[in-house]
Amino acid sequence: MRLTKFTDYALRLLLLAANRGEGARLTIDDATQTFNISRAHVKKVVLHLSREGYLTGTRGRGGGIALARPASTINIGAVIRSTEPDFGLFECYLPGNTCRVSRGCRLASVGNKALAAFLAVFDSMTLEDAMLQDDLLGGMAPEAPQQPLRGPRVPPVPAAE
Repeated sequence: MRLTKFTDYALRLLLLAANRGEGARLTIDDATQTFNISRAHVKKVVLHLSREGYLTGTRGRGGGIALARPASTINIGAVIRSTEPDFGLFECYLPGNTCRVSRGCRLASVGNKALAAFLAVFDSMTLEDAMLQDDLLGGMAPEAPQQPLRGPRVPPVPAAE
């Protein structure tokens, strides 16, 4: 399963805002430089997160964005559901399904179970659970080297007996 870049950016922005601490503001420029994401993308994500009640913004000098509520009350699963346009694992999940075998296929029900398990993991976490370690914040400068790939760790297929 793969989440969209929009969801990835949303989670990163929330984490960065959470690590700034209560009352501290994060600017659009801070986020674009920290994550090397275009200003337009950051603004789009901030607008969505603000509409959903996760961020609050203040205009003008000394303004910026901050969490609208404590990190301990922001559920990661809820954020993902609000930012993902669909969870179309298969053709038959999407409007305009053209799959000729979808009426009798049982793969969709297995996909639904897998999706529920996937989201259940995120539903069990709050933003506070996922917050960045303070000593890692310094390594997020724009000139920092690319970080190593951290996932996925898909278990191997069990051997046939």
